Amino acid sequence: MGLLDKLRGELVDIVEWIDDTNHTLVWRFPRYHNQIKNGAQLIVRPGQTAVFVHRGELADVFEPGHYELTTDNLPILGTLQGWKHGFESPFKSEVYFVRTTQITDLKWGTPNPIMLRDPDFGPIRLRAFGTYTLKAVEPKALLKELVGTDSDFSSDEINELMRSIISEAFATMLGKSQIAALDLAANYRALSGDLREAAVERVDDEYGLDIPQLFIVNISLPEEVEKALDTRSSMGVIGDMSRYQQFQMGKAMTAAAENPAGGGASEGMGLGMGFAMANQMFRGAGQAGSGMPAPPPAPGAVAWHIAVGGETQGPFTAQQLSQGIAAGQVTADSMVWSAGMPAWTTAGQVPALASQFAATPPPPPPPAK
Repeated sequence: MGLLDKLRGELVDIVEWIDDTNHTLVWRFPRYHNQIKNGAQLIVRPGQTAVFVHRGELADVFEPGHYELTTDNLPILGTLQGWKHGFESPFKSEVYFVRTTQITDLKWGTPNPIMLRDPDFGPIRLRAFGTYTLKAVEPKALLKELVGTDSDFSSDEINELMRSIISEAFATMLGKSQIAALDLAANYRALSGDLREAAVERVDDEYGLDIPQLFIVNISLPEEVEKALDTRSSMGVIGDMSRYQQFQMGKAMTAAAENPAGGGASEGMGLGMGFAMANQMFRGAGQAGSGMPAPPPAPGAVAWHIAVGGETQGPFTAQQLSQGIAAGQVTADSMVWSAGMPAWTTAGQVPALASQFAATPPPPPPPAK
């Protein structure tokens, strides 16, 4: 082998791209003055496409494979370069490798709420977010419209554009669908498919891109509306509000009775809750029987009022008052009033009630020895 052959052998280049990233779409092969030697080896791996660019014009495109660069496999470049009988010297050309596999874990979302007219809530604002994948399907269109002379073009550089396209398509699709906000979750899959088709229509021919997968992860209402929905759901779970109030009052009375340190305050609270509970039960019994509010005491019957914590409770019938006395909720010192009485009086001083307060019996005598 002569010296010239040895130099030629050393000048044979290998043009390839070993991609160690997850989001690079296009990468330009670095060459000093863009010179590629005659007989250079071109290696295009699966998931890649190589595009030759000569003086700003797109030339030959290579699919995955192993090539030795000659005039036979560079027909367009040979025409642009003016080769007629092959070439022996280095030539200038840029080689761009385009990734053709999917780039995953890309995210989209609505930057601002979307105003809609909902059949249940009226005018509302909705936000949405999701994920999508991106893939180059037409390398020449991608190089021409987006990459230009960029030596390293990643999905991050186009992500803002993609989010804008998807968000606009989502707003248009949601406005036309007329789906109620509470029914959107049941239509995520169908809406995702429609949204993908609308977005692909914008990027396939113009930018040479495809969106193989697109998902709507969540469509959310404003925080205030969500809280109102939670309250409405809680009321639906509770069911009978009157019975729930009685249950709560009973718990409060038990807690007050178990807290002796509360003194008079806790006694007043327990008394008030006890009579409020009795009043609720009295009204509930009347409503359950007739569907109407409970009637007032019969004509001629005494209606009693009790002062608890500076507030008036009642009216109560004599039977209800007797039940309160028997339960210890009304004591001889409780202030009561009924029609015909000149002023509020302690229950122990009202003749009609005094007999119900029996004197506390003395302790029993000690057992006989």
